[in-house]
Amino acid sequence: MVQSINNEGLKAVRQVLLRPGLLLPHATVPDIRHLDFARLKASGIKAVAFDKDNCLTRPYETRLYPPFQEAWKQCQEVFSEKRIAIVSNSAGTLDDPEDRQALAIEQSLGVPVLRHQVKKPGGGDGLLEHFGSEIQPTDIAFVGDRLMTDVLYGNRYGFYTVWTTQVVSLTNDNPVAVRLRRFEYALHRFLGRFSSIQSPYHPVTERYNALH
Repeated sequence: MVQSINNEGLKAVRQVLLRPGLLLPHATVPDIRHLDFARLKASGIKAVAFDKDNCLTRPYETRLYPPFQEAWKQCQEVFSEKRIAIVSNSAGTLDDPEDRQALAIEQSLGVPVLRHQVKKPGGGDGLLEHFGSEIQPTDIAFVGDRLMTDVLYGNRYGFYTVWTTQVVSLTNDNPVAVRLRRFEYALHRFLGRFSSIQSPYHPVTERYNALH
């Protein structure tokens, strides 16, 4: 298990060095309230997956952040339960004994939490397997607050990536994650200076932008 994680991490680093655009999202929003789920579906997205902490909930909590209730309801109305998933680097992993966190989140949010051994930015094959063979990588939107895990994860596997930039809460957040997030903001600004560095091509981008 440890070896597989290390190999996946090294592979991701090599890919970023060769293609820094893998760290750039296809879309950027403050939080999920700014996502038009109906427009995403009309653009060709058939399934949506989310990070949890500071994307849907406060860090290490299982309840949806209250201001997101209406947006979450809209998401569930547009995409059925079997077309929504949560991919966390804590809940549903080997760090979650007996899937306690995952089960609590599923009960609270009403959608599946992916069980996976390889953490983001690896393990995208598990999400594809979860959604089934009728869903292709380009049919999936992945939404998260971290460039080096969520956005990189989605871009490596061909998903449409959405970066949420507004932190839900710093309370109980991992200090390392806080520092890394600051670095990611600076890195995003730096990469944005170079017109030659773009997020990977995705067909949904043009369709989504055309549906103004």
